[in-house]
Amino acid sequence: MKAILVNEDKSLRWDNVPDPIIKSDEVLVKIEAAALNRADLMQREGDYPPPPGCPEWMGLEVAGEVVELGEEAKDFWKIGDKVCALLGGGGYAEYVAVKYDMLMPIPKNCSMVEAAAIPEAFATAYLNLFIEGRIEKGNTLLMNAGASGLASVIIPMAKAFGVRVITTVLTDEIAEKIKHLEADRVVVTTKEDISEVLKEELDKGHSVDVAIDCLGGEIMGKCIHYLTHGARWIMIAALAGTKTEIDLKNIYVRNVRIIGSTLRSRTPKVKAEILAGIVRDVYPKIEAGMVKPTIYKVLPITEAEAAHDILYRGENVGKVVLTI
Repeated sequence: MKAILVNEDKSLRWDNVPDPIIKSDEVLVKIEAAALNRADLMQREGDYPPPPGCPEWMGLEVAGEVVELGEEAKDFWKIGDKVCALLGGGGYAEYVAVKYDMLMPIPKNCSMVEAAAIPEAFATAYLNLFIEGRIEKGNTLLMNAGASGLASVIIPMAKAFGVRVITTVLTDEIAEKIKHLEADRVVVTTKEDISEVLKEELDKGHSVDVAIDCLGGEIMGKCIHYLTHGARWIMIAALAGTKTEIDLKNIYVRNVRIIGSTLRSRTPKVKAEILAGIVRDVYPKIEAGMVKPTIYKVLPITEAEAAHDILYRGENVGKVVLTI
């Protein structure tokens, strides 16, 4: 089969690799679509190696068809099932071997392209909203970087469960592009200071209960002071910098919890529980049209480098998907 490999100069090529050999508890999926994530860029640069036993090529989420079953997997899936899968790596390819509990059925109203954008982003959203964040109806969420692929899932998912959402973007133009996500307040950070906005929200009784932060940097230290008592600030990345300054008194006086969270570091057992939770709790919202992946662009797998460039430039609002 073929897969996308990284050359020494970090360029990409579509080249021959060994065919996957499935284990007893795995299925073989013929991939039809693979969605991009920022972790793919980090892996390409050598900063985010795949877990042991995973293929060397990138790709954390795919959709396709089951074409072969290991003996243990036969109790859960059958040949011809249309599925989407959460991977430790290996999605930029024609086929992938996947443990049976890392698969989900494709929601009734989703295409293969849309389904490919579900596993990683929806699992990350579910993990941080409901498991780490313990968010509830009536809470307020701060989701930074509202134009990101993850925000395009987290914002509508939170809204579908009755959560009030504040998000941040850089320009009025981007704010217009994410209007369909229906965040309650979109803060254009080139015009407004997000820490001042959160202070206003606190004064009005709408203080933030959960923050999901992929930016970090200086702004994290400024904003964390204006959370509700017992709030959770969940760090999932630090795209704006790894250092900040925090008044620690505000942390213990408000009982604020700072939580570091990545999906990739979770055990297979935890990941399987997250996927089962998505099917149980979120699929009804997807099939009712309340939550759906936002697709920015679809490109053939042979144009993976151009697809990566979209993420490098930060131009996408929603997910970029490769078709095989």
